[in-house]
Formats: sequence, structure tokens, C-alpha cells
Amino acid sequence: MRNSASYTCNRCLNALKTTSRILHRPAISSRLAWGSRTISTSQQNGTKLPGREDATQRPIGRRAASSLGGHGQKVKNEPFEFRTPGGPEPTASPATQSRPLLMPNNLFHPFSSSPSPEIRRRAAFMKQNAYCPHPDHHQTRLPMNPDDPEARKSAKGPLPPAHVDFECPDCGIPVSCSEEHWADDYEAHLEICDTLREINEDDHDLRSGRFFPEFEYPGDQIEEAMVNMTNWDTFLFSREFQAINDERSLRQATRLLTYPVTVGSILHELSPYSIKREGRLTVEGLKSLSALRYSLHPPRSGGGPDVKGLRPTPPPMRIFILGARAESSLPREVWVQLTHLFPRVAFHLVFIGPESMANRDAEFPLPERTPSNPYGAIVEDRITNSLKISTYVEYYHTLHEAGHFYPYDPYFDCFMLFHPGLGHPASSHEWEETIPQLLETKVPILVTGYTQYDMERDIDWVKQKVGGEMDMLMEPGENRFRSLRWDLNDLDPQDISCGNWGVWAFRGKRYETTRKGSETEP
Repeated sequence: MRNSASYTCNRCLNALKTTSRILHRPAISSRLAWGSRTISTSQQNGTKLPGREDATQRPIGRRAASSLGGHGQKVKNEPFEFRTPGGPEPTASPATQSRPLLMPNNLFHPFSSSPSPEIRRRAAFMKQNAYCPHPDHHQTRLPMNPDDPEARKSAKGPLPPAHVDFECPDCGIPVSCSEEHWADDYEAHLEICDTLREINEDDHDLRSGRFFPEFEYPGDQIEEAMVNMTNWDTFLFSREFQAINDERSLRQATRLLTYPVTVGSILHELSPYSIKREGRLTVEGLKSLSALRYSLHPPRSGGGPDVKGLRPTPPPMRIFILGARAESSLPREVWVQLTHLFPRVAFHLVFIGPESMANRDAEFPLPERTPSNPYGAIVEDRITNSLKISTYVEYYHTLHEAGHFYPYDPYFDCFMLFHPGLGHPASSHEWEETIPQLLETKVPILVTGYTQYDMERDIDWVKQKVGGEMDMLMEPGENRFRSLRWDLNDLDPQDISCGNWGVWAFRGKRYETTRKGSETEP
């Protein structure tokens, strides 16, 4: 077989070689001239720089010194034969330099093969601790409610418990020990598969590296602009948030805002909860909240910056957040949104709980306990002129017995419990001593729960422990400002919930004394 080159004449081959040599030579010369300011490979002017006679004989692969070399700046993914021109160059941080940017149409990834190392570690944790929900396995714990997947298992099943290992191709989360059990139990998994996929995409969205405009919060607004607390859409619009047109962005925003807005929606005078039909507020609740609203919405005092405008200032509104966990580590800009709802009042948020400073040692090292600070309180009083935050890594009953916060005023004090787990078997013992002390203060106690069953379990436990010593202020029900984003329990992939799904309130019972005129007369 003859070579293909034999069909081309030598004159054509020589012409092609000469053309390619001419085309490539100016590109290399221009690159070298652009990348190096002191060395020129062009000899058109016939002059050479002093001391640089051998510059043109250097290999192209080696880089000469430049004005950027002294600053230690390097440009990655640069062709080897030239340098970028001098000037300021944006340098990426090492943590984000190798992280891929996930686009909105590329957010679904199986947990075990996720681009995020954190999610891959989370998948490994689930495979080591979560158990397969197939009914052929033994029970690994007692069922929490009739809808618990463990209720489908028997105490003596044909198979021993097995950890999850197979990832559902539709949601990307490990949910079964094998593909056979996943296919056999697919009908039960289908009830939550779409929600699990939504959780998967939301988690990857947080780590996609995109800019989050939904986390930019507005400042205070004029008092004449009323806030509409009917639902999330009306609240965000009336508070002049940036328009959120994406459901995923709305879920990310409400995951943080649910904490301050839940408190504000109950205490505000324009609260959606009332004593009207299906308003869920009781008569006793109206009495307690009216006292708080009297202090939260004071009349104009006519004060001013001069001496004639001096007016007495009421004490700040104290909100005690007991059992604080994630809410204590929220960005302070989130809690500032609570103060914008009540522009004439100062707030003092008190986070109390043994986990109130978990994973925050690098941010705020715990101070030593001294006679002037016996409980090691961490005080943040420079957030705004109307917000102060104090954190106590201690149980509330210890502070209550010492009278640290006495006296309590129903006009200026309120307790808030986010997902306390009052009736949960693993945490109920921590509240047995605290609940009676809370009832002694006669101050409103607001409580949220993950699910309807979680709230009912907490209410039954409180009634069982204190009996008739409590007044219900607000009937349990769904919170209008719950988090729209669902969360996944890594120890049980079948357990999904959303923050502050429901809310209810109670208070210590008040007794009114009455006198009978017939008994006092002689």
C-alpha cells in the first residue's frame, strides 16, 4: 500500500512547511514580548539591552524574572511559554479554588458521589448509623408513633437489623440495605421520595458557591408602613425584602427567618392569631399577650435629642430562649429583623442551655466564671442600639434557683422554647425540674414543634407533670411562619421534618381571690 504523501508533489509539501513555520513564529515572539517586560526576542532595531546578550538563547520553557515574581503571585492554568501582564489579579482562596460551581440545573447528585466533601462524609455517617426500614428486619428501637417505620417491623423478624447502603436513584439518599429491599418496599418509600430529592437539591444548593441574594435583609422602615403577617409572601413584601422568585431560594430564606418571625408574629399587635373563630388564641392568651403588646407598642412620648426631649426609658423586652441550639448561632442580622418589627422597643435575647455555644468556641471562647460573672455569660451588646444578646451555657433551673433573672414582669418578659422535646424519652428528664419553675413566673411560654405528633406529645407530658397548674394560651396548630425547607435526620432517613412546624403556648395558672360579704360581717 502506497503512502499518502506520495500523491503530493515536493513543491506543495515545501510550501506547506514554510507557511506553518511563518504562522507560528510571530505568535511565539508576541507572547514572549507580552509576558516579559525586560526581555525582547525581536531583533528588528538591531540593539540589545546591556547585560542581556544571552537572553534570546534561553529556552522558551524557562520563565525569566518579572515584576510579579517579588509578590509571589502565580497564575494557574497558564500556558507554559508566557506570563500574564502585570497588574492586580483576583486570587481565589484555597478552600474555594478547587470547588466546582454547581449550576441550578445540576444540583442533584447522589450523596456518596457528591461534589461536596461534607455531603460525602454525611453519606458515610448515614451508612454507618441508619438502619434499613424494610419490615423483614428486627426492630432497632421502640416505635415513637403509629406512623413510625419501626412500627412495621416485628420484634423477632426473619432478618437481623442492617445498615442502609443502597441509594435510591430518584432521591440520591441511602434508604435501604440492598436494591432488593428498596424495590420490595418502593411503595412505602415513594411517599417521601420527592421530599428527599428536594432535600438533596437544597443541600447541594447551599454548597454550590452561588451568590445568595435571599440572605440580604432590609433595614428598618417607616412606622407608617404596616407589616402584613398573613403568610410568608405578604410578610416579605410588606417588609421590603428583595423579590424572591424561586421556590428554592424561598426555602433557604425561611429556614433562618422562621426563628425571629415566629416570635414576632405572636407578639405583634397585627398577629394572625386572635380569639376569633379558628384564631387559636384563648381568653387567657389574650390577657397575657395584651400585656406584652402594651409594652411592645408604646405611644409616642414626644422625646427628642435635646434636654427638653428627655423621657424615661422603659426596660428592654426580655425573651428567654431555653434549650438553645441552632438558634443561638444564627447570624445576628437574622435576629435584628425582630427589632425592626418593634422599632420603639429595645430587646434583650437570653440564650440558655448546655448546647447554646456548641461548635462556637473559635468565635466566642467561653469566659472564666468569676464573682462578677458567676455563670460565664457571653454578652453581645454592640449589635444594634436596640438589641442585646446574652448566652449562658447552663441549665435554666440552676439560674432560676439562684434568682439570677428575678423579678419577672409579665409586661416585659417572655419564654421561648424552639423544639424542646418536652415529651421525648431522651430529653424529658432534663425538663422535669424546669417546667414547674417556668409556671411559677406566670409569664407566657411559647413552644414550637417539628410535627403534629411532636407537639401533642409535649402537651400530654406537660399536662401529666403539672396537671391543672397551667393555662393554655394558644391552641396547638401549624405555624404560619414555619420553615418551608425540609430537614433530614441522618440517623433515620425516613424521619423528615421542618423547623417550627407547629406552635402553641401556655402559662402558669393564675388564681383570683374573691371575698364574700356575708362572711366578713359580724
